[in-house]
Amino acid sequence: MKASTISILKRELNTIAAGDLVDICLKLAKYKKENKELISYLLFYANNELEYISSIKKEIDILFSEINFSQMYFVRKSVRKIFKSTTKYIRYSGQKRTEVELLIYFCSKLKTSGIALERNNSLNNLYKNQIRKIHQVISTLHEDLQYDYMTELNGLSMKSQNDLKSKIILPPYQPK
Repeated sequence: MKASTISILKRELNTIAAGDLVDICLKLAKYKKENKELISYLLFYANNELEYISSIKKEIDILFSEINFSQMYFVRKSVRKIFKSTTKYIRYSGQKRTEVELLIYFCSKLKTSGIALERNNSLNNLYKNQIRKIHQVISTLHEDLQYDYMTELNGLSMKSQNDLKSKIILPPYQPK
C-alpha cells in the first residue's frame, strides 16, 4: 500500500464526519506511542506552552538523575537517549521559543552533570553542535527574546571557557 500525500489526506479528512474522525485518531493513538504523545500534546499542552516546557524540563531532570556513571558507554547511551526524547518533544511543539528553551536547558544540564565532555569526543561534539543550533534558532526570534536567550547562552559558553581555564596544566618534568 502506498501512502497518500498530505494534501490528499487533508481533503479526505474534511469530508469525514466528526465521530469517524475521533475513531481514526483513537486508532492512530493505539498503534504508536509517539502518536499518542503527539495527540496528548495537541489536546492538553498546545494552549499552555509554558506548562509543557516545565513538564519536559522535569522529565529531563529525572532522566539526568538516572544516568549510570559506571562506564562511559552507559553515560553516552543515556545522554543520547535524553537528547533524542528532547528533540522529539521539540518536534511536537514546533515553536522556536520552545526549541531554544529546551535545548539551552539540555545543554546546561549536560554541562553541570559532572560528565567530562572534553574527554569524550561524541558528547563534546553533541554539546558543541547544540550550541551552534541554538545560535541559529535564536537568530530567527524577536529581538527582545534574542537578547534574553543570548545572555543565557553566553552563560553556558562562559561556563565552558571557565572550566577550561580552571584546569591547571603542569609543564613537563625536567630533571636537574
